[in-house]
Amino acid sequence: MPAAKKILLVEDEANLLYGLQSKFRIEGFETITDEGLDKNDVLEKITVLKPDYIILDIILPKINGLDLLKEIKAKPEISRIPVFIFTNLSDNESRQQAIKLGVDFYLLKIDFSLDEFVAKFKTIIANQGKMAIQN
Repeated sequence: MPAAKKILLVEDEANLLYGLQSKFRIEGFETITDEGLDKNDVLEKITVLKPDYIILDIILPKINGLDLLKEIKAKPEISRIPVFIFTNLSDNESRQQAIKLGVDFYLLKIDFSLDEFVAKFKTIIANQGKMAIQN
C-alpha cells in the first residue's frame, strides 16, 4: 500500500486550518499544519518533512505568503513541491505576482466550501498524475 501523500497547510485562521486538516485526513492524506508565524520555521518544516503539496495563505500574521512562495521556489531541494495558494486576495496584482513567483495553483477561499476545496484539490492532483504518466 503506497504511503499517504503529505500536505503542509500554512494558514492562520484556526477554523479553516483544522477544518482542512480534518477533511484531508478523512480523505487519506497526512497533514502537517503551520500557522505562518515564522518564515524560517515554515521553510525548515518543508525541507525536513518534504511534503508532497503545500497549501499556502498569502495573508499571515507575521509573514507574507508571497515572500514565502518566493523562497520555496528559490531553494532547489524544495522548489518542485507544488504550491497551492488558497487566499481571500482576489485582485489581479496578487494573482499575477504569485504566478510570476512560480505558484502552481491560485484558488480563492470565497469560491469554495471546505468540501469543495478538498474535492478540487484531489481532482487537480489526480489530473497531474495522469499527465505525468503520459509524459
